[in-house]
Amino acid sequence: MLNAVIFDFDGIIVDTEPLHYKAFQEILVPLGLGYSWEEYLERYIGFDDRDAFREAFRAAGRTLSVQELKDLIHGKAEAFLKIVSVGVPAYPGVVELIRSISGNLPLALCSGALRGDIEPILLQLGLTEAFDAMVTADEVAASKPDPESYRVAVRRLQDIFPGKVDAAASLAIEDTPAGIASATGAGLKVLAVTNSYPRERLTGATKVVNSLAGIDLQGLHLLA
Repeated sequence: MLNAVIFDFDGIIVDTEPLHYKAFQEILVPLGLGYSWEEYLERYIGFDDRDAFREAFRAAGRTLSVQELKDLIHGKAEAFLKIVSVGVPAYPGVVELIRSISGNLPLALCSGALRGDIEPILLQLGLTEAFDAMVTADEVAASKPDPESYRVAVRRLQDIFPGKVDAAASLAIEDTPAGIASATGAGLKVLAVTNSYPRERLTGATKVVNSLAGIDLQGLHLLA
């Protein structure tokens, strides 16, 4: 029986991937490290900001110091916040689904984005108080596909709801192969949505749907 739900953020709640790509390019192009949207989808979309910058420098054969990485992350965060300040629409049905779960089942957010990137958008969507727990890129050492972030999310829900949350009975909602690998590596079932990748790239998921529109908590129980 389903006893917890954990949402990814980018590509599941809001379509921020093009906005993250734009922010990355604002920082990387002046350094001669820009890349195409297609390359972003193929190589970078599963990384958090930290590992995305590391990969861009590694691919170019260039070194990156700890301080340089911190400065790049800060610059990208500022660029991203300027881009999203005009508002970011949610994917169809996702806000309604989150509200149907909130208060009825333990609910968490597990994202490779920074908390500072996420909170302004949750505020715009009226979801600031919806989640019982959040795990963001600045709180874990390894990004997806490593399972650390989902393990932390499950532990936090277990601390809040003692004896009521089990990883094997929890459902992650994801949109990328890296996210699916992270969640399944932590022992969760996965509902994948074809927002970012075609169905054939999401084969590690328990179920795959084209949209969350029309799905409520009862529907999740049936899918899980």
